[in-house]
Amino acid sequence: MAKTSTHFHWSNKVSNEDEDTPNHPQPQKPPSPPPPPPPITRKKLQAVTVARFRSVLTAIRKNKENLLNSLGPRVVGTLFGSRRGHAYFAFQKNPTAPPAFLIELQTPISGLVKEMATGLVRIALECDKEEEKTKKVSISRRLLEEPVWRTYCNGKKCGFAVKRECGEKEWRVLKAVEPISMGAGVLPAEKTVAGEDDEIMYMRAKFERVVGSRDSEAFYMMNPDSNGTPELSVYLLRV
Repeated sequence: MAKTSTHFHWSNKVSNEDEDTPNHPQPQKPPSPPPPPPPITRKKLQAVTVARFRSVLTAIRKNKENLLNSLGPRVVGTLFGSRRGHAYFAFQKNPTAPPAFLIELQTPISGLVKEMATGLVRIALECDKEEEKTKKVSISRRLLEEPVWRTYCNGKKCGFAVKRECGEKEWRVLKAVEPISMGAGVLPAEKTVAGEDDEIMYMRAKFERVVGSRDSEAFYMMNPDSNGTPELSVYLLRV
């Protein structure tokens, strides 16, 4: 009896099965979430709390000083300066209070004194409003806190004026004229840095303060001998 041999075609069958199996894309793994931020340590949290507390105290102290030194409807005004130097103008709530407004004019005080001797003097100080992008800062800044001003004397431009802090020299002058309610004169000469004597000229009087808006104020010199017409007026304008 003859033997019959059976042949199995494994290679063809396997290849056919591979062809019939569809290729499905492998699912992608979702991206891993970012690592959580490091926890705030207790020491860092205490430092942040202390910094915020100090900023609050600073703001309260500043507001308290502004309230104490804020000007009312009647103020004390002092115009002073060395005979060969620039003029300073200070407004105080009362003769013993620190100046709420102190500026240095580029105009020599001798020129202002001569101008006042010939007639009425009108000093206009103008500053610019802040741009729209910094409007929030300008809203919180009072008119008396503006740092730089354009100066006009009787309609003529005479340089700029700069806000100053009351230093030792300025405070010494204000203390010297503290007992004077109204008047003008010359203080004893002081030694300058160059070693030369330099007399201090001053004029002191009471002023009436009129607030037109948050962008305008006026100070009128109160002189009973001028028939109701102020000899000196100072206008602050933010335009």
